[in-house]
Amino acid sequence: MTTIECVDDTRSLLGESAVWDVADGLLYWADIDGGLLHRYDPAAGRGLAPHDVGEKVAAIAVREAGGLVIGTESGIYTYDFDTKARVKIADPEADRPDNRFNDCVTDRQGRWWLGSFGMMRPQRAEAAFWRFNPDHSVTRWLDGVYTTNGLAFSPDGSTMYLSDSHPDVRTIWACDYDIDTGMPTDRRVFFDTREVAGRPDGGTVDADGCYWMAGVGGWQLVRLTPRGEIDMIIDMPVERPSKPMFGGPDLATLFVTSIGIGQTEGTEQPQAGSLFAVTGLPVGGVPAARFAG
Repeated sequence: MTTIECVDDTRSLLGESAVWDVADGLLYWADIDGGLLHRYDPAAGRGLAPHDVGEKVAAIAVREAGGLVIGTESGIYTYDFDTKARVKIADPEADRPDNRFNDCVTDRQGRWWLGSFGMMRPQRAEAAFWRFNPDHSVTRWLDGVYTTNGLAFSPDGSTMYLSDSHPDVRTIWACDYDIDTGMPTDRRVFFDTREVAGRPDGGTVDADGCYWMAGVGGWQLVRLTPRGEIDMIIDMPVERPSKPMFGGPDLATLFVTSIGIGQTEGTEQPQAGSLFAVTGLPVGGVPAARFAG
C-alpha cells in the first residue's frame, strides 16, 4: 500500500533539487527563493538546521572531494557545511544576469549537468543546459530554453532525460548519451505532458528504468515507462510537487520536495513547500553519483 507522509514540515518558498547521498545517508535539497540548503536525516527522523547561502540557490551535487557544489543566481560554488565557506569556481552565465541556475543531475561518470532559468517576466527563452566537468571546465550544450528541468539518467547511463516546464512547451525529451564523451545526441520527444494535469518539473529514474516526473501544478507524480507511456499516477497532497528522489537506506523511499508559493487561491494545502516521503512503491531507486570534481 502506497503512503504519503510529510517528513520535514519546512513550508519552504520553493523547495527543489533533492539528491540522496548513499555514503552520507542524507537527503540534500534547497529552498531556492529562501536561499537555504536543507538536509534531511531519515535515521533521526528529522531535518537538520538549514544553511543560509545568502542568495537564490537551486542546483546541488555532493562532491567526492567533500561538501557540495551548488548553482546559484551568481554562479557555481563549492560549499562546506562545517565551515560555511562558499567558494566561487565558475560563472558560465555572467553575460545573462537575469538568469539563475535551476535543476541538475550528475551522470554516472561524475560529470554534473545543470540548467538555467530566466527570472525576467515575461520569461524569455534564454536559458541553457550546461555540463560542468570534474576539471571545473564548463560546456554549453543546448540554448533557447525557458525553464530547464527534468534532468535524469537511465540506470545504465546511456539515456539522458531533460524537460522545459514552460506552459507553452511542457515537454520531456530523451537523448542518447555517450558515457565516454559526456555528449547527448538525438534529442527526441519522450513525453508531452499535455496528457496529464501537471507540467514537468524535477525528475528521477527507478531501478526498472522508469522515469518519475513531478507534475507541478497538477497535484501528482507520474511514472513513465522507458517507452514514454504512463504507468502510474500518484496523487499528492500539494499542488506543486517539484522534485522526486529515491533515498533511504534501501533506496525504497521516494522523497518529494514541493513549492509553497503560487498556490491556487482557495485550495487546502497547509504543508505546501515541505518535504514528503512516498513509501510502499513496487520499485526502488538507483544510487546517485557524486560530482567527481
